[in-house]
Amino acid sequence: MQSLDWIGFAAGILTTIAFLPQVILTWRTRRATGISLGMYAVFTAGTAIWLAYGIGIGSMPVIAANGITLVLAFCILAMKIRFG
Repeated sequence: MQSLDWIGFAAGILTTIAFLPQVILTWRTRRATGISLGMYAVFTAGTAIWLAYGIGIGSMPVIAANGITLVLAFCILAMKIRFG
């Protein structure tokens, strides 16, 4: 593994865990009124494209970060649709 991959993994971990508080809060309260459906729809699509890009270039930091972020963003998007 290249030394720059460690920087990529560190950045990926930080940006990915940033979504956890929102997922937890939305799940616990069953409320998503302050979340923009449009923003999360576009963000989720963009994250899916980043994941495809990471797979295409074979970058594990990009794949790991965007794979996990995609799951978390999709959870928030699904809760927004379900809980409004």
